[in-house]
Parts: sequence; structure tokens; C-alpha cells
Amino acid sequence: MTTNTKMMPGQKSVELHARRQDAVAVGPYHVTPLYIQSAQGAIVTDVDGNEIIDFAGGIGMQNIGHCHPKVVKAIQEQAASSIHSCFHVMPYESYIELAEKLNEKTPGDFKKKTMFANSGAEAVENAVKIARKATGRSAVVSFERAYHGRTLMTMSLTSKVNPYKHGFGPFAPETYKLPYPYYYRAPQGMLPEELDEQILDHFEQFFLGEVAPDNIAAIIMEPVQGEGGFIVPSAEFVQGVRRICDKYGIIMIADEIQTGFARTGKLFAMENFGVAADITTLSKSIAAGMPLSAITGRAELMDVPGPGQLGGTFSGSPVACAAGLAVLDVIEEENLTERAQVIGTRMLDAFRSWQEKYDIIGDVRGLGAMVAMELVTDRVTKVPAKDATSKVVSECWSNGLIGLSAGLFSNVLRFLPPLVITDEQLDKGLNILEQAIASVSK
Repeated sequence: MTTNTKMMPGQKSVELHARRQDAVAVGPYHVTPLYIQSAQGAIVTDVDGNEIIDFAGGIGMQNIGHCHPKVVKAIQEQAASSIHSCFHVMPYESYIELAEKLNEKTPGDFKKKTMFANSGAEAVENAVKIARKATGRSAVVSFERAYHGRTLMTMSLTSKVNPYKHGFGPFAPETYKLPYPYYYRAPQGMLPEELDEQILDHFEQFFLGEVAPDNIAAIIMEPVQGEGGFIVPSAEFVQGVRRICDKYGIIMIADEIQTGFARTGKLFAMENFGVAADITTLSKSIAAGMPLSAITGRAELMDVPGPGQLGGTFSGSPVACAAGLAVLDVIEEENLTERAQVIGTRMLDAFRSWQEKYDIIGDVRGLGAMVAMELVTDRVTKVPAKDATSKVVSECWSNGLIGLSAGLFSNVLRFLPPLVITDEQLDKGLNILEQAIASVSK
């Protein structure tokens, strides 16, 4: 596909956009002005009949692809049986069965229990509640460039001011942030292992100068930072955080909301680092688009809050749980963890070859099929190329490919293609993306 076939919003999308501006608050942002009609696998069709390759996957929500037949069938069958009784009123088997499977599959050789909520932010909120209740401590530590959600607590744990935090203070008290390794932007000449050591050593100074470890309930970390720019830490760093938590009795929370369910080449990203968190938060691809999240953790922690202290009216709906069970079946039956590794390798190989041709590509990184490019105006100074990144995103969708930007400086192109994408679709998408990169490199 070339720039001669640029895709502009059709009449129906234009009409819907006018209605959206009149009826919907400005706050909910959207990447493209194209309005979806239907989707299947890795292909989205808009209301004007344009077909677009999806490299965004609903921000990591569509790991098994749009409208997978097995998930659709599970949803339809459950909806025909019962839509929602509220687990707190009249419980049902699918909630229990999905909890059993997550207890079995999340990292950690210890007894686990699970509760369900509706969104990733709710999962993080509940994980913090459990950690505080279980430890009797109040402080929670997150990391620079972290993203954990848009509620008061999760916004407080999030590190990017604009657009997520600006004007919404005051924020939740007793939240603190520590550095997270960003190897590409480390001081010149510093090796990754030296940066890891420096940051881990900083914990002790932090405990002396900011908050005592016996007041810290939890340290929450993304195994790969998502909105922060797909920044992948070393196994040594993640293991170091685990050791610090063990030393001081701090609960380690892994935010696997974007990294979970085969995205990184493992069912859960923490497996890549040989670390098991005490509590894991899950959402996004857990139910292929149905509103569902999970908090899975050590049974002795999960059982500290008493009856009625956790939950929600819609949490763990039967329809969403049915979808979640189908998702786990699809991942296993279609070997999607292995497919994620293949997709990621092909994409990173392509990005590295482009890096040799286009000076604007400063860094290439990723884990499994969670991959990114960081764009800079100069490779020596590493000045972020924010405007060029925005242009690439626009150039992509106008040529039939949906991609996303990310990063503290908004200069990272991040990609989360459905793991069921075909090789042909992947190659076509990469072709569109390279043309977009080339267009801003001129």
C-alpha cells in the first residue's frame, strides 16, 4: 500500500464524529477518526467499509484477536442462560472455575486465591487494599514512568502528568515513586548491570530519606512498562526488587494488565524473569474485550479482608467469566505463547533493519509480541521526536494500519498486534509502517 491510497474518514465516520462531539465528553481520547463497524482476527472494518490492520489490539485487549468464534459462542451461550445475578447475591460456577484456572496458571509455587473486578484500575485498587489490610502498613511504592490507571489511587501511582494527572490533584497520600531502569537513556557509558545496581542500591537511601520499609505495604511494578514506553527491565533488576520485598516483608504486586495472557511469549510476563509476585493484577486480554479484571495472590493475603470488604455489583459477571475461560482455551489450543515469540522476533528484526536506514529510530526494544521503537531527532543527544511520532501514527491509520504512541516524552511507537495475525497481514502492516517511518525521515 502506498501513500496514493490514503484513507480518509468516510461520510458515515464524519457523521458519527459530529454526533460524538455533540454528545460525548471531550476526555475519552481516540487515536483515529475512523469508526468501527466490525472486526475479525487482526482486521478491523470501519463504518464506510475500509479495512484496517490492527497493530494496537485495543491497547493490548485483543491478544486472541477480535471476535474469536470460541469466545463469541461462549458469550452467546452464557447470555442466553443468565446475564447477571451478582456474585454477591447468587454465585455461579464460571466465577469459581476461572479463579481456579488463574490460581493454577499465575506464577508462584504457593496456594493462591482470586477475586474479580471490572477494570485494570479496579484490580490495582483492590490489590492495594489487600496489601494494606494484610500488612497493617499504609505506604505504596511504584516506579517512574509507571501507568496503573485513572482512578484516584491508580492515578497517584501513575507517573505521567499529562494527560493523566494534570489538574486532578490532590492525589492519594502515602504513595511514592522510585527509578526504573531505562537502559537507552542511562548515563553515557553506563552498562545495564551498573544501572540496575545503582537503582537497587537507591532503595536503601530511599528507606532512610523518604519512608521506612516497615511502613511500606507494597511495591507495584509492571514487568514491562506499557504507557511508559515498553521498557523492559533485566531479570536481575526484577529479582532484585523481589529480594528487597522479601527482606522487609513488603508485598510485591505485579501489574500484568497489559503484559498478561501470552503477550510477552509467556502466559504471564513475570515468567520471563523467574519471579513470582505475591499478588498479580490482570485485565485487558483476560476476556477478549469483555469488562473483567482479576486479582490473584497468595491465599493467606487474599483471605485477610473479610466478607463484604472486597467486590462490586458487576464484578466477575457470568458473561465475562465465560469469555475468560474461552480465552485460556484458545491460548493453549492455538499455541499463542509460541506465536507471540515468532511475531515479536519478526517485528524486532524488521525494526532493527530499519534502524540502519533511518536515523530517526533511536532504540528498538520489546519482549515477545510487545514491541516498540523510540524516535529521536538526534541519536547522540536522544532528543525525543514527539511530533514525528504523532505523524507516523497518523500516516499509518491513513494507509490502513492502527498503531499507538507511548512514553513519557510521547515519542515511542508501541505495537500490540493480535497474536492470531497472519504472516501476510503482519508483513503488510510492517510495509505500511516502514513507509510511514520513511515519510517522516525525509
